[in-house]
Amino acid sequence: MLTTILFVVLGYLAGSISTAIIVCQVMGLPDPRSEGSRNPGATNVLRFGGKKAAAITLAGDFLKGLLPVLLARLAGADETTLALTALAAFLGHLYPVFFGFEGGKGVATAFGVILGLSWPVALAALATWLVMAFVVRISSLSALTAAALAPLFGWGFGLPPAYEIALLIMVALLIWRHRSNIRKLVSGTEDKIGTDHPEG
Repeated sequence: MLTTILFVVLGYLAGSISTAIIVCQVMGLPDPRSEGSRNPGATNVLRFGGKKAAAITLAGDFLKGLLPVLLARLAGADETTLALTALAAFLGHLYPVFFGFEGGKGVATAFGVILGLSWPVALAALATWLVMAFVVRISSLSALTAAALAPLFGWGFGLPPAYEIALLIMVALLIWRHRSNIRKLVSGTEDKIGTDHPEG
């Protein structure tokens, strides 16, 4: 139990490190919570900070999801602890204790924790995102589709129940965090990849 608590706390604190805010501070850019879509994530940073800042943000958000899960795995944690650590890192990104609980939408961090739990599921989700992005050229729809299918991929690859529960919770939270994007998708006003003002 103590080991589980330790890794869950570690995961949440790692997730709470807002890469977007830190990158913008270091590079002298505006606070992403006050610019563009006001979402502290890579897509919004790309809008006003450029590709380099966005790439660093994306990498940081991905790694803070992946590393806590890998560390728990290397320490020999059981399936329940791994699932809880993954979920904690994801929640940390959405609701970071260090930044007033104002976090991002969680796509990159979700991919990081899924990769830590199961690389086949992560690759299947990534392939789904790439195909959707190529076909519809809408980042949010691509991300939501990949996320929605992740539990199904997990079932197909025989993931343990604890992992599946964590995936389902993350999918529900991702959909909730993308509710403004969903409204735009329904109304046909969601921006496409490559436009000057993508939603992120």
